Amino acid sequence: MIVEQVWTGNNFRNFNYLIVCPDTGEALAIDPLDHEKCLAAAKTNGWQITQILNTHEHHDHIGGNQAVIDATGAKLLAHQNAKAKIPDMDIGLSAGDIVKVGKTVELESLDTPGHTMSHVCLLSRTDQPALFCGDTLFNAGAGNCHNGGHPAELYDTFVKQLATLPNHTLIYPGHDYIANNLEFTLDREPDNARAPELLKEVGNQDLNDALVSTLGLEKEINTFFRLHNPTVVARLRETFPDLPDELDEKTVFLKLRELRNSW
Repeated sequence: MIVEQVWTGNNFRNFNYLIVCPDTGEALAIDPLDHEKCLAAAKTNGWQITQILNTHEHHDHIGGNQAVIDATGAKLLAHQNAKAKIPDMDIGLSAGDIVKVGKTVELESLDTPGHTMSHVCLLSRTDQPALFCGDTLFNAGAGNCHNGGHPAELYDTFVKQLATLPNHTLIYPGHDYIANNLEFTLDREPDNARAPELLKEVGNQDLNDALVSTLGLEKEINTFFRLHNPTVVARLRETFPDLPDELDEKTVFLKLRELRNSW
């Protein structure tokens, strides 16, 4: 499996992706907002885009669909419940469905509500698993729930699905927000050992060759996976003094998401 991460350089800081079968050159384009860059990358490498996958319905993820379809005739895939929100969908995906690319690439569809209620992530069936996570999971952060989502559903997605994946899973998010997210981590957990080191590493990184994190690294530096950390909990009590004596992890997650909304 070949993964081409396409940095758009736009104000939304989107990443687009091409996932390619090395045997056939067939490619799946994930959220190809910057259709010109995606089509150019395919042309340069001799790949043929045959499918498009939208992780969810927001315009900065579906806005390039028609241009790619016009240029390639690609089929459009998205969550089965997004048909009323994403024009001209060809295939609706449910949890566990397999998206095949060429002869050798298989990607499992995960039903991952939270950022929106019709959001899918794709998990590669490879020795080195890779998660294409749209706006559900970011490097050092979690998606917001402002436009059609719900933080309680996002919590369930994090705890019941994402946290259970192998630690060596590669993380490919829909946006680059890593610097701001690491600063939020350090605000919530100032004694986090790894976050300041990583912030220095990515401060001036070339986003055409961006850091690709792993789930194991996320568990070290992503506050939304660190719900039992004593410092995170103590800092949360300082901010919300009326919290109960016994704090469950869902409450911690929801309060962190509330704080991140205004960060």
